[in-house]
Amino acid sequence: MNPPLVAQGLAPSVDLIAPWIVEDVRPLIAFLAPWLGMIGIILAGEKRANLRELFTFVAAGIQASVVLSMVPLVLGGAIIEFQIWQVFTNVPLLLRVDGPGLLFACVASVLWIATSLYAIGYMRGLHEHAQTRFYSYFALSLSATMGVAFSANLLTIYFFYEMLSVSTFPLVTHMQDKEARTGGRTYLGYLLFTSLCLLLPALSWCYVWLDGGEVTMDFLADTGKVGSFSQVTQLTLLALFTFGFAKAGLMPLHSWLPGAMVAPTPVSALLHAVAVVKVGVFCVYRVYADIYGTEVLVNLSGEHWLMILACATILISSLIAMSQDNLKRRLAFSTIGQLGYVILGATLATDLAAGGAVLHIAMHACGKITLFFCAGAIFVATGKKYVSELRGLGRKMPFTMGAFMIGSLSVIGLPPLGGFISKWYLALGALDRDALWVVVVLLISSLLNVFYLLPVAVTAFFRTEESEKEEGIREAPMACVVPLVLTAIGCFVLFFLSGPLLRLAGISE
Repeated sequence: MNPPLVAQGLAPSVDLIAPWIVEDVRPLIAFLAPWLGMIGIILAGEKRANLRELFTFVAAGIQASVVLSMVPLVLGGAIIEFQIWQVFTNVPLLLRVDGPGLLFACVASVLWIATSLYAIGYMRGLHEHAQTRFYSYFALSLSATMGVAFSANLLTIYFFYEMLSVSTFPLVTHMQDKEARTGGRTYLGYLLFTSLCLLLPALSWCYVWLDGGEVTMDFLADTGKVGSFSQVTQLTLLALFTFGFAKAGLMPLHSWLPGAMVAPTPVSALLHAVAVVKVGVFCVYRVYADIYGTEVLVNLSGEHWLMILACATILISSLIAMSQDNLKRRLAFSTIGQLGYVILGATLATDLAAGGAVLHIAMHACGKITLFFCAGAIFVATGKKYVSELRGLGRKMPFTMGAFMIGSLSVIGLPPLGGFISKWYLALGALDRDALWVVVVLLISSLLNVFYLLPVAVTAFFRTEESEKEEGIREAPMACVVPLVLTAIGCFVLFFLSGPLLRLAGISE
C-alpha cells in the first residue's frame, strides 16, 4: 500500500478518514473524452458548424462531469489510480487523482465549457478561418492538461507536458501571418529547448541515480528522495526542474508568453488561465512538494535564490504591465507576475504557502480568464485592442466592462473575491517561514496590480471624450458575453464556497 496523501511533504493533515487507493477508469475517461470529441469535430468539418460545436460541448461536458464525480471520493480520503502502460520496469505511465491534481482538473474542465461557448461567439463574430482545426487542437490541449493534472510520476508528467506543447502550437499560429509564425517559433523554441536541454536531463538524473526511478520519480512515495545528493547537486537539480518547466513563465524564460498573444483570444484564455501556464506552475509545485519536500527544501543552501527570483518576477512583470497600452499584452505580463505567486508559494516550503500556491492556480484562472474574455469581447464588438481607445466604453458595454472590473479586483486580491483567499494563505505561509519581506513583496505587487488593472475600467467608465462621438457600439454577441459574466460570478462563488477547495489543496479549515 502506498503512503497516504497526508504524508506527502507539503500536504498538512486534514480531517479525513484514512486514505486508500482505488483503481478506477474515470481518470482515463477524463483524458480520452477530448479525443472522442476531436474525432467528431473533424468528421463534422466546416460545413456542419453546429454539429462540430455540439461535439465540443459534449466532450467538455463529459470531461467536467467525470472530473467532478471524483470530488466526493477524494474528499473522503481516496486516491484514484489507473495505469495506462508499464513503460520501464519501475516507472509506469500512471494516472493518479489526489487533492491538488483534482483541484487543477476541476478548474480546467469547467472553464473549458465556458471557453467553448465563448469561442463560438468570438470565432463566428470575426468569421475566422480554419475553425475545425481550431476546435480540434483545443480539445487535444485539454486532454494533455488532464494528463498533467492526473500524473502520478515524473515520467508521466513529462509525457503530457510535451504533448501540450505540440498540441498548442497550431493554436498559437492560427492566424498564419508573419506575426503568428514568429510568435509560434518563439513559443515552441522556448518550450522545446528548455524541456529537452534542462528537464529531460533532470528526469534522467533521477531515474539513473536513485533506485531506477521507482521511489525517486513517484509523487506519492516518501518525499526527500533527492536528500542523498550533495547540496550542490540538489540545488542544480532543482534549478533544472524549475527552468525546464518553462511554461511557468519564470524570468528570464518568459518571453514566449507575450509573443503568444498573436493567437485568437480564446487561445490566449487557454494559454493564460486554463491550461498552458497553469500546467507549468503545477509541474513545478509537484517537484517541490512531492520530489523534494519541506525538510529538504528548508535545509537546502541556496534555495532562497529561487524565492528571490520568484519575487523579482512578480515585481518586474507588474512594472512592465503598467507600461503596456495593448490590453492583451498588459494581461500577458500580469499573468507572468501571477505565476510567480505559485512558484513563490512552492519555494516557501510551508504547508500554508504550498496550499496557497495550489489555490492560486484556481483563483487566478477564474479572474484572468474573465479579463481575457472581456478583451476579446471588446475586440469583436469594436475592433479596439488598446487601453487608450477604451474611453467611455463602459456605458455602451456595461456587462463586459463590469465583468472586467470584477475580474481585476479578484486578481488584485480584494474580498469577497477568490483571489483574496489564495493571497491570504500565501502571506500566512510566508510568516510561517519567518519571511516578512515576502509579505511586503505580496503587498507591493497587489498595489501594482491596482495600478495596471483598474485604470482600464476607470478609462472605460469615467472618460468619455472619444466614445461619445462613436455610433453603433454595443455588447459583443451573446455567446461572448454570457461566459464572461459567468466567470465573473465565479470569482465570488470561489470566495464563498472555498471550503472544498481548501481541503483539496491540503489546508485545514
